[in-house]
Amino acid sequence: MECARVGWYEIGAKDMTSASWTPAPPQRQCQPCTACCDGWVYAQINEFIVKAGHPCPHSKNHGCDIYAQRPKVPCQTFVCAWRVERSPLPDWMRPDESGAIVLLSVPWEGDLVMSAVPVGAEIPPHTLDWLMAYARNHQRPLIYFQRLMDKGEFTGLKRLGYGPPAFRKKVEKMGLKDQDAILNMSGGKTTIWAASDELQNKSDENR
Repeated sequence: MECARVGWYEIGAKDMTSASWTPAPPQRQCQPCTACCDGWVYAQINEFIVKAGHPCPHSKNHGCDIYAQRPKVPCQTFVCAWRVERSPLPDWMRPDESGAIVLLSVPWEGDLVMSAVPVGAEIPPHTLDWLMAYARNHQRPLIYFQRLMDKGEFTGLKRLGYGPPAFRKKVEKMGLKDQDAILNMSGGKTTIWAASDELQNKSDENR
């Protein structure tokens, strides 16, 4: 497909306009979405380790069976971009329907970036198109992930970037990561970057 350069992004000749939005209600509710509960981000919930392929045992078809008594960390403190007050994400971007858990302002390498984690193996094309359009419109780079599998088990992630060429190169250099080290929501912060990943970033800078 032919591409045109707009600012520091390369985009398709037919630009996406779907990233225009009407503000969401003041506060959306988690349920019936259970994307973060189903292991697509790493967490320790009480005595259970939740990760890709290993959902929380309290996650049911239409929500959490202990929702009213769910732990404060991480279940109450983790808030994805679809749930934040006045979220710019449209209704269809609910994680279990769009195939992505999104954060709009993640500190990374001294900047703020968007980050998107797949609900499943990878983010669906129409969702990724919307995220890239939003990144262009707001001049905020995007980091997104694809999951790696071996013999039916999720084994890690491939990190990809959308933004200026230098940003994409830096993201590509960081390569593959263990999924538990990156997609961790148990630290009590609204972030998917674990301390081990931050240390890896510093190690990469010194090479």
